[in-house]
Amino acid sequence: MLPRMLIALFAFAPLTLAAEKPAALPKGVEKVELTVEPAEAKPGQLVTVKLTVTLREGFHTYPLAQTDKQAESMVNKIEFPAAGAIIFVGEALDQPLAETKPEPLLGIKSMLYYKGKVTYERKAVVSPKATAGAASVAIPKFVLSICDKDSCFPPKTLAPEATVKVLDGPAVAVDAKYAAEVEKALKDR
Repeated sequence: MLPRMLIALFAFAPLTLAAEKPAALPKGVEKVELTVEPAEAKPGQLVTVKLTVTLREGFHTYPLAQTDKQAESMVNKIEFPAAGAIIFVGEALDQPLAETKPEPLLGIKSMLYYKGKVTYERKAVVSPKATAGAASVAIPKFVLSICDKDSCFPPKTLAPEATVKVLDGPAVAVDAKYAAEVEKALKDR
C-alpha cells in the first residue's frame, strides 16, 4: 500500500511544480523588474514604484498611451491593485523621450516606441495604517507587447512583484497632493 501511495505522490509532484512556475518572459525580453524607491519607508511616506523592462537587441515595446489616435492599440497595459499596504496614487507615467516612427500602411503618422530599457513609474503611499515589516507590492496584470522589425508577437501577461520594508514608528503626514486619494482608498477598503 505504501509504495503505491509514494508512486502516486511522485506522479503528481511534477504537475504541482509546473503550475507554480512563473510565467516565461516574452520573446525579446531579457528582464522585467518591479522595484520600490526608497526600499524602506514609513507609513504615510510617498514612494515610487518602477516597472522596468529590459529588451534584447532588435526588439521594441510600447508606452502606456500613444499620442496618435491611429496607434492607440499599440500600448502596454498595467492593472494596479486595490489599496493594501501600498496605495497607488496619481497616474502611471511613461518614460519620456520615446522614439517615434510612421507606419503609413496602418495610417499612423507618429507611433511611440522604446528600445533597450524602459521604465514605467507610478507614485504610491505606504498606507498610514501599515504595520512594520516586509510588505508585498504586486502588479496583478501587466500586458506586455513586443515586436521586432518584421512582426509583433502575441501580448504576454505578467504579474511582477516587489517588496518594501515598512519602517517602525508613527506614520508621517501624507503628501498634501495625494491626501484625498489616500483617504478615499482607506475608506473604500
